[in-house]
Amino acid sequence: MRPLLVQPASCLKGEVRLLGDKSIAHRAVILSAITPDKTVIKNFPNNQDCFFTIEAFKKLGIKIIPLNKSGSAIAVFGKGLWGLKKSRSPIFLGESGTTFRLLVGLLAAQGFSSCLTADESLSRRPMLRVIRPLRMMGAKIKAKGKRQKAKVEEYPPVKIEGAALKGITYRMPVASAQVKSAILLAGLYAQGSTQIIEPVKTRDHSERMLKLFKAGLKLHQNKIVIKGNRELVSPKMIYIPADISSASFFVVLATLLPDSRLLIKDVSLNPSRLGLIKALKRMGAQIQVASRTSHIAGSEPIGDIIIKSSKLKGITVKKQEIPALIDELPILMVAASLACGRSLFKGIEELRAKETDRIRSMSQNLKAMGARISILRRSTRESMEIKGVPSLSGAKVKSFGDHRTAMSMVIAGLLAQSPTFIDDLNCINKSFPDFLALLKKLVR
Repeated sequence: MRPLLVQPASCLKGEVRLLGDKSIAHRAVILSAITPDKTVIKNFPNNQDCFFTIEAFKKLGIKIIPLNKSGSAIAVFGKGLWGLKKSRSPIFLGESGTTFRLLVGLLAAQGFSSCLTADESLSRRPMLRVIRPLRMMGAKIKAKGKRQKAKVEEYPPVKIEGAALKGITYRMPVASAQVKSAILLAGLYAQGSTQIIEPVKTRDHSERMLKLFKAGLKLHQNKIVIKGNRELVSPKMIYIPADISSASFFVVLATLLPDSRLLIKDVSLNPSRLGLIKALKRMGAQIQVASRTSHIAGSEPIGDIIIKSSKLKGITVKKQEIPALIDELPILMVAASLACGRSLFKGIEELRAKETDRIRSMSQNLKAMGARISILRRSTRESMEIKGVPSLSGAKVKSFGDHRTAMSMVIAGLLAQSPTFIDDLNCINKSFPDFLALLKKLVR
């Protein structure tokens, strides 16, 4: 347990440069490992999720070494598409859902068997959405089945018997970048072409990274086609821009604290990840985005964000907007709690299947601080209505073992009128171990 007493803050000033986006970092390691060359990855994020990705590939026979003391630069010595080796023991992936789901796709095509295990939290997250399309490609995968109401779901641990895969056309029933990415990785090995059709465009880090590694990838609106059995080519060096999800906590705090001004350097400006920035601007936030061209052709867009304190108004976030800000919804709920008027977040039911039930964790915590929140249900769809209040009051709240809930409640505590006690912050090491230290430097 790592409890924290959060005292109200007066303003936020200064500039900050954050470590890299973990979604991009996972994919950089994975593709570097299956490319026949050395790839250097800079601004690599030192968090628990990325640690599990590195350790997984070490178990699969890939040499990965740090290039500096902080571990923010690493070298991956790839062995090509067919160079991975069977792990001598089950591969434990902690809470890293991205690592788990992407590895299921990658390992489905290998010439050996694998077993992926996870901690208690990730072992409760559904995997059939990934396993089903892979089985359609010919994958031999076994997972722990459990009947829920009228349907059967599957969960970790997952056992994979490597098999020859064939290309398929798959129309995704649920918008998910992780599912899409798992299919694309399997498609690298499949006979023929694999085609994915998305119902709503999700974050495209995998597509950008595959292009960077010269994969046979074609894009047309919501359709993605990848050709199998084509060796990748290393870009030699990859720079990971700062994580917009990590930046979001600072963005919201600087927006809501009076007399604040914050500069965040070298942030990922991937259009598929800017949902929070767009939503806050609609709410009236003064946010200036200064993009610039990366010196690495084909890499992620990058730039700086300047935030000034603002008065916010309520907005409606539609279901089709949710994939672009799914990870930022908890902190956006904090912003909505202090905005003038009513905010409505539609189609947020996917939050029930994160590290914790984030609909429950955020509504329970914010209600304890005086927020006015209602959950609206219609069939399988869920929405959240938040009516803004003039101020939040300090309270005893819970992290629920979830990193985004925990960091959102730290921000809520800094914005409150009295001290807030948070029960346990160990979970923030999953994605942002330096979070509190950076906040301390900026808060006045």
